[in-house]
Amino acid sequence: MLKIANLILSFVAGFIALSFFKESHERRGLRAWKVMVIVLFLFVVQQVLGALRAFGIYTSPFLTHVNVSVLLLFFIYALSLQIYTSLVDR
Repeated sequence: MLKIANLILSFVAGFIALSFFKESHERRGLRAWKVMVIVLFLFVVQQVLGALRAFGIYTSPFLTHVNVSVLLLFFIYALSLQIYTSLVDR
């Protein structure tokens, strides 16, 4: 039940990210949200892989670890982009 709730909440987070993506085209200070959309998409993929593993449908330790690594790289890039943008706009 918890995995199904995680899936639903991750899809809601994806829809919220898409709404921020539309807004980020108009505002320069929200450029990091373009990258955060990728992060949230990878989070959804991670939740789907976790649900598939929990229900015994599909398991891939390699894919799960690679996905988390790429997710963290994009997240760090988004944070550094936001810090850079906020320092330049001062």
